[in-house]
Amino acid sequence: MRVIGIDPGLATTGYGIIAEEDDSSIRCIEFGVIRTPAELSEGERLSILYKKIKELIYKYLPSQGAIEKIYFQQNVTNALSVGQARGVILLAMAESNLPVGEYSPLEIKQAVTGYGRAEKPQIQRMVQTLLQLNDEPRPDDAADALSVAICHINSHRLITNI
Repeated sequence: MRVIGIDPGLATTGYGIIAEEDDSSIRCIEFGVIRTPAELSEGERLSILYKKIKELIYKYLPSQGAIEKIYFQQNVTNALSVGQARGVILLAMAESNLPVGEYSPLEIKQAVTGYGRAEKPQIQRMVQTLLQLNDEPRPDDAADALSVAICHINSHRLITNI
């Protein structure tokens, strides 16, 4: 199974592509961020994001997608822009016929570290360990996207082993 994990955002969207190997290990194929210029309109930024996600899907041919659910306590404006970004990302995945898993931050942290309240440095170290990377993945958005993909593979394993 090959999964594209996404940490959505309008200014910066993290992505990570990982694959589950025959021996049940997982390996990192690619990760990074998509940045959209702040001086562009929201529509233009969403269009860039949509096109870049489609390019990643076309290039890496994932069999499934995973995306972080929105969770905001205070900043409603930020929640709206992230929601719009999630919408175009979900559209790109749907048009590519990718089944998509959606996970809360708590679920992701639990799946990656075993602790739902883990801090970012703990998550980055675990992602590095699980994917056998030489360095902690950076920036944070890319590390978060890899953790979303890991969560999806772990969830898929649980479902298929029931």
